[in-house]
Amino acid sequence: MIEKLQDRFTRYEIARILGARSLQLAMDAPILLNLTDKEKDDLNFDTLKIAETELIEEVLPITVKRPLPKKSEKEIKKLSEQELREKLEKERLKEAKELDKMEGDSEDLEEKEESEIKEEGEIMEMSQPEDEVEDNEEEDSGEEA
Repeated sequence: MIEKLQDRFTRYEIARILGARSLQLAMDAPILLNLTDKEKDDLNFDTLKIAETELIEEVLPITVKRPLPKKSEKEIKKLSEQELREKLEKERLKEAKELDKMEGDSEDLEEKEESEIKEEGEIMEMSQPEDEVEDNEEEDSGEEA
């Protein structure tokens, strides 16, 4: 019976409608169909079956609103291959310029730091692994004495 409704509603909409109406019936809402006692017994007073019958008979005052995408007034222009290549080339050039600018800035900073150190008169040397070995040996010999 529900196959008849599937051309008008999606299966999710049908499930939502039946669930909502079944809940209403379970909370003592009036039945919208004129059913005889025999028909009610056949449906076994099952709210889901009654809701399904009401939906098929189209007596439910339930509407389904489907949100549709907003239409845009802009027309999308398809780019030719040449235009696409030109656009990609412009983007590559722009990225290359930004990278060059960033690299130049980092080099300038390093030069400034070196010049500041020289001006202060303090020059620190990088420690070498050999320096640490010698220090450890001196400490060991100092402890023995």
